[in-house]
Amino acid sequence: MKTLTLGYSPCPNDTFIFYGLTHGEVPADFTVREILEDVEALNSRAMGKAGAGEMLDLTKVSFHAAAYLLDDYCLLRSGGALGRGCGPLVVSKNYSDIADIRGRRIAVPGRYTTAQLLLMLYGRGFEDVTVMQFDKIMAAVRDGSVDAGLIIHEGRFTYQNYGLKKLLDLGEWWEQETGAPIPLGCIMAKRSLGKETISAAEDAIRRSISYARANRAQCTGYIKTHAQEMEDSVIDGHISLYVNSFSDDFGEEGVRAIEKLFTLASAAGVIPAKRPPLFL
Repeated sequence: MKTLTLGYSPCPNDTFIFYGLTHGEVPADFTVREILEDVEALNSRAMGKAGAGEMLDLTKVSFHAAAYLLDDYCLLRSGGALGRGCGPLVVSKNYSDIADIRGRRIAVPGRYTTAQLLLMLYGRGFEDVTVMQFDKIMAAVRDGSVDAGLIIHEGRFTYQNYGLKKLLDLGEWWEQETGAPIPLGCIMAKRSLGKETISAAEDAIRRSISYARANRAQCTGYIKTHAQEMEDSVIDGHISLYVNSFSDDFGEEGVRAIEKLFTLASAAGVIPAKRPPLFL
């Protein structure tokens, strides 16, 4: 039986989604060897960055990174993170308005994260960025190492515990500007796997999501082993927000949102203008 390498983040939404597939609870015509890494590390792997590790068969990446990967990878319709009310936040301790941090130091969770892409699309004056792992950002803002932070994942639920204030919800801004849900992350597959294997992977991921929904308690130990925030309320809120109907299938609305993001980013000159088809 074929073994596919599968990369995803340790965040609760991903460990929830992939529990069934990686623990033998979902039958498939292949087995998987999972690699759990921060999403920017997965972005770097997929982009073939030096020292990032092997390029994986199936991998979670940010949509920002996905725009650079379409020659070698295609999108899967299942397993992604796309929705409403779930966008990245800009937070600060000492400033109260987004205009106050123009020209100041901002910690971001990666140059190829969708969060960073949205900040670039939002406006000028936010170019002085310091890249750090997402779970280090709130402490850095609190301690004054940076003036503001661009936070993702569980940070949406816990930033106030660090004495921080929300300056901007980039997901809310995106929704007001476009009327579309915000595309954050997706699962990509190497095009060289072929249509049959890619379709089987898409179906297996969809069934893994169904399994997790029906057996949520069984997934809890695995999720908590990898989560940055251990409170049940934070983990449950994270999963409820990021694992939604778009996780099962982007659907027409989701695909339109992805195309809108890429069109606007191309027009702004921050991603390649010409791209192969999103799907195989």
